[in-house]
This record gives sequence, structure tokens and C-alpha cells, in this order.
Amino acid sequence: MKKEKVAFVVVRYGKNINGGAEYHCQMLAERLVSDYDVEVLTTCVRDVATGENIYPEGEEEWNGVVIRRFRTNPVQREKERYFAKKAKPARKLRQFLFKLGILKYLSYLIPVWSYKHDDEVQAMKSDKFYSSALNDYIRDHIDEYKAFIAMSSDYVTFYYTALYAGRKTIAIPTMHNMGISFRSVLTSAFSNIAYVGFNTGEEQRLAENILGKALGAHGILSVGIEESLSADWAMTKEKFQLPEKYLLYIGRITPKKIHRLLTYFVNYKKKYSDSTLRLVLVGGLAMKRFEHPDVIYTGFVSDEEKMSILQHAEIVVNPSRYESLSLILLEAMSQKRPMLVNGHCKVLKEHCLKSDFASFYYMNNRGFNQALRRIEQSEDLREEMGEKGASYVESNYNWSLIMGRLKSDINFIKELIDDEVVKEIKRSLIVLLPKN
Repeated sequence: MKKEKVAFVVVRYGKNINGGAEYHCQMLAERLVSDYDVEVLTTCVRDVATGENIYPEGEEEWNGVVIRRFRTNPVQREKERYFAKKAKPARKLRQFLFKLGILKYLSYLIPVWSYKHDDEVQAMKSDKFYSSALNDYIRDHIDEYKAFIAMSSDYVTFYYTALYAGRKTIAIPTMHNMGISFRSVLTSAFSNIAYVGFNTGEEQRLAENILGKALGAHGILSVGIEESLSADWAMTKEKFQLPEKYLLYIGRITPKKIHRLLTYFVNYKKKYSDSTLRLVLVGGLAMKRFEHPDVIYTGFVSDEEKMSILQHAEIVVNPSRYESLSLILLEAMSQKRPMLVNGHCKVLKEHCLKSDFASFYYMNNRGFNQALRRIEQSEDLREEMGEKGASYVESNYNWSLIMGRLKSDINFIKELIDDEVVKEIKRSLIVLLPKN
């Protein structure tokens, strides 16, 4: 029996792609191949910074998933900046109403916003990920697919999937409390979407308060973590000149991602001169390199090397203010590593509370110092946090639970479509019935 087709839509996909939404997409897609013919609709872009079409257009198969790549339109940076600036008042107004706590309630009067909508669309059409070919494919081939799964509401592909295939779309928005989440176009996008799956309760509450009535059927979907093999530790340690004890950060090294981590860590070392911790940063460097004898940059590493470095970390840190889940937190917890996170991110703080403090959070430099010092000085505490973390991940993020939810959501789409067909048949019969 031929399998039904399901398509994920994401801006980038494939080997050597470094990004949370892309990795998230890969883990879900590859686990669906036993039940569906799984495809990924994506662009030819490899590097987020340049937006160049690097990959060849067309099809390829990777790990059982068919990847369809489409070229993006020429980037128009000046035009994008012009329309983004012109559309900015809508984001600012919606953000202001959100902070007042009334945006959700206003949605019952105005569920879909038109204010600056056209300017936002023009900005998206100038975006480096805008692909008219990809959009046309979704519009023209919608009937071939049982469901579309659109990743990350920040990206232009999310909007056009909702526009052309909303009634068959499951959205995984990975939404953050940032300006981009307050665009008017998202009210029309979400109002078209059949089902929205969130990563955490905190992300769901954020979306409910931003979108209100524009948000239709929704619930928690989330994602699990990969059980990667581990590289030989002695070789990995030698290759990257790693110390015995280190605080570990894994991810893109950008000002937005690491926030004040470098400043806080240097201050910590000044305050506690007896500390032997060093800071190891794993990932691509996309900012000016900060030189310090206690800071080590590894650059990109393989998945096996990453796992080995993670397993031998004393403590793992996520300093980001903007997360919709944090896969690295879940990976660290599954490996029984104690976590330290930025408490200004509500999603990360929620993990701390729900895991009974398998992770500590900080709100400022003083809190960072206190939490890190407490964890560093107590092996018993690190072991306790590690056990709590592993239990938390197993209870809430195991793959059988996650994939059961996703398959149920796909079937929900089918039921909605079937209901539409039945209603259309009934309407047709009414028209055909003779009048008395």
C-alpha cells in the first residue's frame, strides 16, 4: 500500500546545517519515514548570513527523506530594510498592547490585523529566504499531501505555507517574545492554520496572549533529543585543547545568543580566583572574537565530538534570553549534566521549575556568580541535579510520546479535511434536491 505524503517546510535543510529549527525539523522528519512518504520543502540556501543559493535546485534523498530544494529570489536588502522600517509601527503597537495585557482581548474585536500588513508582505518578498518557486509548488501541489508541517514563524516560508496550504498545515512556530512575533501578518497566518504545536507551556501561553482569537486549535507537541554516539574523549580533548573542568556553551556564538555570558564569566573568575573552571564555546563564531586565557573556542565540531565534550562538561550554560525549548538543555539533562540558564527567558525558567531545579537560573551578574559557585563547589549537588534532569527529560521528552502526538495531529488534519468534504457534498445535494 502506497504511503501518504507529508511535507515539512523549513528555510534550510541538509548535512552541515547549523540551526535549531532545521535540526528540530530533521529529527521529526526522519522519525516519520516508517509511516509516511516524508519530504522537506526548502531553499537552496546554506549560509544564513549571505542567503546565497549554494545547493543545487532539485531533489535529493537523505536518511530516507526526500529533499526538494527551490532557488530563492534575488535578495533586495535595501527594499527589505525600507519596508521593514515602514512596517515597524505595527510591531511596536502590538508589542505595547501586549505589555499592557490587552492584546489578547482586543483580538476578539480585531482577530486579524491589516495595519501595515502590506508593508510586512513587501518586506518578506525582499527577504533572503523568499522563494516564489517554493510558494508556487505548495500552492499547485497541495492536493498531493496529507499535511504540511511549517517550521518557525520567524521565517517567510511559514507565512506562505499558511497562506497556500493553511487548512492542511500543522505549525511548529518556535515563538519567542521578540518584535518579529508581533507582526500583523502572523494574525492572518495563524488564523489560516489547522493546528499549532508548541514546544512548551510557556511558548503556548505567549502565543495565546499575542494572537488571542486568531489562534485556532493548538496544544503541546514538542520534540525529543537524539542519542548520538560519543567520540573518543582523549582524542577530542587533545584536538581542541580542552581543560579538565569547564563551563560549556554549545550553539551559535552571536551577541544575541550568548548575551552577557563572557562578561559574567570573566567577572566570576575575578571574584573567585581559586576557581579552576574555564569557559568552552562550541559552535560557529559570528561576532568579534573575545580573547581571554580562560575562554576556549572550538569552532564547529562533529556530532560525536559534541557529545563527548558535553558528557565531560562540569556545568552547561544557556545564556540566551530567547528560547522556545532549548534542545541543548534537554541534551545536557539527558547526560546528567547540571544546567545554568538565563532566568529572563521564561521558557528556560519553566524548565528549572518543572524539573525541580535540575537547572539553576540567574537574573543578573550577582545571581550568575552565586549559582555557578554553588554548583561548582558541590559534587553532591551536581549529581543530584544530573539525576533530576535525566528523569525530567525521560518523563516529558521521550520520542514515543512526541511522535504519538505528531501522528495524532496529522490525523486531526485528515479529519478536518474529511469534514470539509462531507459538508461540501451536503451543500451540493441540497442544491440538487428538487424544490417543493
